[in-house]
Order: sequence, then C-alpha cells, then structure tokens
Amino acid sequence: MEEEASRFDDDAFSPMVSLEMNVAMFKSQWQFCDEITEYFSDILGQGHSDPARYSNFLSVAANELIELAFRATDGRGKISFSLHRNATFNRLKIAFPRAEELSRQRTKPRSGDTPPALDGGSGELVTKSHGTDLLDNLTTIFGAAIRIEEDGADGIEIVADFPSAEDFQ
Repeated sequence: MEEEASRFDDDAFSPMVSLEMNVAMFKSQWQFCDEITEYFSDILGQGHSDPARYSNFLSVAANELIELAFRATDGRGKISFSLHRNATFNRLKIAFPRAEELSRQRTKPRSGDTPPALDGGSGELVTKSHGTDLLDNLTTIFGAAIRIEEDGADGIEIVADFPSAEDFQ
C-alpha cells in the first residue's frame, strides 16, 4: 500500500482545505490538536457511506500525527496543515519548522551522538514521544502510507496517505 500511495505526487491530488497558524499560537493550547483534528476529520468523512465512522477512525490517526507535530516543534515560525484527495487516497500534510534543539543536533552532533534521521520514521521524533511503534501501528491499522520528510533546511513534513475505502481493521 505504501509503495502505491507514495507513487502519487502532489499534482495527482486535489486540494481540499488548508490551515496555517503561528507555531507559538498552536503550542499555546494543547486543545488546538483536538480542534484541528475534528475539523479535518469531519471534512475527510464527507462523501462516505458512513461519514461518522470514517471520520472517527481517521481522527485517531490524524490526532496522533498532529500531536507529534505539537511536540516536535518549538514556538517559532508557521505550521501548516492541508488535506488533499484523489480517487483512492486522502492525504494529510503537516509542515513545520524543526525545533531548534533538533536543528542543532542535526548540524553539530556531539561526540558519540548520532544525529536524528528522517528516513521514513524519524526515530528522533517518534522514540522520544511514543515509542518506535507509533507510525507502524498507524500504518497497519489504517492501511496508510505515512512518512516524515525534510522540508527545506530546517523544516519537517509529515505526509499521511489514507485509503478512501472504509475497510479499517
């Protein structure tokens, strides 16, 4: 599934909605994670035979990814959330500046330290917050292709492609 979804470039997806906020504002209240999740999940549920069911399932995954972004950035810059759709997948993208601490670690690792890698699962982002199984579990349960990529010199982008079909386990 991941290979199939990742073959789609952004041009193959139609934009649905996007939201951009100041990171300091986003981080000022943990409640923003829930509110953004609810908003995007309601939109994703549109057009399904059981919109509430689809929205509820996806809200779990979307909330985990939004909370991951909440923990992985500091109070500077902008964070953006966007939804895109094509015939078989719904794509959630979250882009934000890397926390200064992670940026320093990437550019100046201390003796014996390994700089954090962003190779499909960003061990640094995931292991500090949830354990290494977070992205694997979300991928398995939701049939999603989830990856964490570098976005420019100091940015991170979480991209999650969820199947449009309603066959969650």
